[in-house]
Amino acid sequence: MNGSLRIGVLALQGAFREHVQMLEGLGAEVVEVRLPEELAGLDGLVIPGGESTTIMRLAHSYGLAEAIRAFQGAIFGTCAGMIVLDRDHLGLADLEVERNAYGRQVRSFEADVELAGEKRPLHGVFIRSPRIHDAGAGVEVLGELDGEPVLVREGRLLLASFHPELTDDSRVHELFLEMVEHTSRPVSGLSLIPTH
Repeated sequence: MNGSLRIGVLALQGAFREHVQMLEGLGAEVVEVRLPEELAGLDGLVIPGGESTTIMRLAHSYGLAEAIRAFQGAIFGTCAGMIVLDRDHLGLADLEVERNAYGRQVRSFEADVELAGEKRPLHGVFIRSPRIHDAGAGVEVLGELDGEPVLVREGRLLLASFHPELTDDSRVHELFLEMVEHTSRPVSGLSLIPTH
């Protein structure tokens, strides 16, 4: 991966440290983002899992909500990050998402996600995961669990209802970094999951 990529990880609340470690392991320069000015100069942004209500409250308090809406780079939202980006919150993703759709914390589980065009599934960690109820025509399904979309892409947005940062499989983060590199060009030519 291109070591010159500067990726921000929203560090208001939730599982942001694991994203930092994964991205640094792939050669990216990572910046923990807590204030709007820290978005300046970033090539991409990760919005991690956590508690979506808390993340939104803090984002509004610190002026980050509008700054994220104005951010032009690629954005990767996982679990609560998917909710934060949906139609009802920041409105960047053309998705309708149900919070905690698989059940509360005690109902958390791990399962293999079937990836489009891939023989090897991706191990997914689902913790109070959201479920996609409706997706716009521009949303491309990249991964499914029991026939339901759990990994999707819409233009410069990558959204996962699970936690890819909690496993040793870096394929989703590799895809995100590839999307970051191609943000200024159409992403339709990207492979689903980069192979290295």
